[in-house]
Amino acid sequence: MADPEKPPRRPRYRGTNPRHFHEKYKEHQPERYADDVAKVLAGGKTPAGTHRPIMVEKILEVLAPRPGEVAADCTLGYGGHARELLIAVQPGGRLIGIDSDPIELPKTETRLRALGFPEESLTVRRMNHAGIASALAELAPGGVDVLLADLGLSSMQMDDPARGFTFKVDGPLDMRMNPSRGGTAAELLSNLDEFALAQLLVENSDEPHASVLAAAIQRAHARTPITTTRSLAKVVTAAYTRFSRRTEVDPDDVVRRVFQALRIAVNDEFGALTSLLRSIPSCLKPGGRAAILSFHSGEDRRVKLAFRDGLRDGTYASVSEDAIRASAEERHANPRSSSAKLRFAVRSGSLP
Repeated sequence: MADPEKPPRRPRYRGTNPRHFHEKYKEHQPERYADDVAKVLAGGKTPAGTHRPIMVEKILEVLAPRPGEVAADCTLGYGGHARELLIAVQPGGRLIGIDSDPIELPKTETRLRALGFPEESLTVRRMNHAGIASALAELAPGGVDVLLADLGLSSMQMDDPARGFTFKVDGPLDMRMNPSRGGTAAELLSNLDEFALAQLLVENSDEPHASVLAAAIQRAHARTPITTTRSLAKVVTAAYTRFSRRTEVDPDDVVRRVFQALRIAVNDEFGALTSLLRSIPSCLKPGGRAAILSFHSGEDRRVKLAFRDGLRDGTYASVSEDAIRASAEERHANPRSSSAKLRFAVRSGSLP
């Protein structure tokens, strides 16, 4: 009879070191292999299945969470920012965390509860941040003091080929934040014509070669449906290298922009962000602080305009004048922070 206290034997893999996501047992159990994970971090990489929070100190500076306050993390993710917010509002404070990812959310809640704070200090809900107003109407009817949204894709989602966000390893062309809802990226390609796909590439990733790439993708998709990440990457790379002689541009960057555009469309990320921005003032107490971390121009533009308009009409007492960027040291230590932009706003004493 097997010993119930003995951990299950890890899967076998070929070679000296594990190559695939599901085989990286050390990085999936960082509490047991701290030294190995530290080596990965020291090399400027993020261990598989984890996420390194960006601009933590700066976010805490602009949000200024205090003991006894109520904080909301609208994009819980791996919980790196949430952990610091939860600690900062103790004793007596609360953190409300929401996320739409049914795979990662239970893991994150477990990590946060392991900090040992009172059970009532943490409330977790699985939902999209577009519905933050309805959630807080129930959970914090008086509003929150602090609100954070870290937009975009988490490292855990990117690292898992089964989610379909990465083209470095082949996987299904899915890209759904919530794999149980909505259509996949492969299905989206089947529902778009060449013109609509080109528009999507421009609007969601500022792709300068949108028309040529859209034509190539749709021709290939018509011949053989594109259903995997590598097959889409190959089509994009082949199309780009045929018409471009600009050797200074890495074809992988073009592929990333195509993947970004599809991911945003699949998850209606711009629509969700617009709903969030519209809801923030009613979610904050007078003097409440909001911060949004974005990762590309389409997101940052929407945040900038919403905060600027709120300052103009008296909704906000102050907003960040310019986007705040990660320090050179952080960009070196964590390259995924390079494109991040942070903006914040402080709600006025009364809404207009």
